[in-house]
Amino acid sequence: MNLKEILEITWLSLTVSGSAAVLSMLVGLPVAIFLYFRRFPGKKFVVTLINTGMGLPPVVVGLFVALLFWRSGPLGFLQLMYTPAAMIIAQFIIALPLVVGLSLAALEQVDPDVLLQARALGASGFQLIAVLLKEARMGQLAAIIAAFGAVISEVGAVLMVGGNLKGYTRVLTTAIVQETRMGNFRSAVSLALILLALSFLVNWFLTSIQQKGANRWKNPSWK
Repeated sequence: MNLKEILEITWLSLTVSGSAAVLSMLVGLPVAIFLYFRRFPGKKFVVTLINTGMGLPPVVVGLFVALLFWRSGPLGFLQLMYTPAAMIIAQFIIALPLVVGLSLAALEQVDPDVLLQARALGASGFQLIAVLLKEARMGQLAAIIAAFGAVISEVGAVLMVGGNLKGYTRVLTTAIVQETRMGNFRSAVSLALILLALSFLVNWFLTSIQQKGANRWKNPSWK
């Protein structure tokens, strides 16, 4: 495996998993806000489903996405099977419950008095949401860190819907599996180290942003 191929695989891994994580945040955060503010029949059931989805096996997601986009499936006409788009969709489904569940938990940890004070000062609905998100920002970053970590290391779903096609849908995790099956353990280890380094760098960047919000607790008097 040459350097160019390794770089292509690494870039595709980052693109697919990064896109899935960002999309899950763009969709999941509004869902979490809605669940936080609204009361409706069956809300407990919905939250239970979301929490269950946080442990959803990736191969199950891969199976249902494959059935959906298979040539004879309901969306087979889109011809997304064995494409990076199908991989992003599968990883998005895996990441979404994590983002919604962890974001909702972070929102529920916000002191209600902060929102009451904002409302008393005449805050509009959008301003109230802005205050809520600001107070829960570290939890939101924890949600996207968890989501990215889950999808960048995932292999079952992307293998089922992407097919591990060389130069097109092969990512780091599927490449590691392929090299291991072929007995190329040196290449497999090298790819594994790249995957670990990539995951560390992205999480280091996100964690650095998260920790900036905790500076006021950097040197508390009781330490």
